[in-house]
Order: sequence, then structure tokens, then C-alpha cells
Amino acid sequence: MTALPTIRITYCTQCQWLLRAGWMAQELLSTFGTDLGEVALVPGTGGIFTISCNETLVWDRKRDGGFPEAAKLKQLVRDVIDPDRDLGHSDRGHKAKDSA
Repeated sequence: MTALPTIRITYCTQCQWLLRAGWMAQELLSTFGTDLGEVALVPGTGGIFTISCNETLVWDRKRDGGFPEAAKLKQLVRDVIDPDRDLGHSDRGHKAKDSA
């Protein structure tokens, strides 16, 4: 039996980004449900906001320029844990770009 994927959202407590981190965790749990083993919220400082999946960095606020939209975050996580999974409405813009 393989371990289920884990998500780690590290957020800046100085910037008051707990609610944003919690909302993103909720979005991921609503989409992936029991296909995830854990979604962890990790307090940090210094303007950090990163999201990793199975130790793979999928989003970094500084590197990627701000915060991801929910649909984009779901696509990035999906691409790590199950690339063939259809995300329904969250994939509409993504699949059109891939085929162009």
C-alpha cells in the first residue's frame, strides 16, 4: 500500500495569511478528498507562502508572483499526484492551453 499524497502550505504569520492558507487547504480537500493523506498548515515568517505536494514545490509566492487561483492550484497538485485525473470545470482553460 502506497502512502497518500501530502500537501504542505507554509504561510507568513506576520502577513496574516492564515485565512488564505486555510481557504486553499479547504479547496484542495474539497476537490481531492480522501485521495489526500494530509493537508498541513505550517506557520512561517518573512512573507513566505509556499505550497508543496509530496516534497515537490508547486507554488512559491515570490517565485510565481502572488497567490494561485484555486483552479490553477488544483491543476498543479493534480499534475503531481494523478496527471490523468479530470478536474471537470477546473480544467476548462487548462486543456485549451495545452492543445494550442
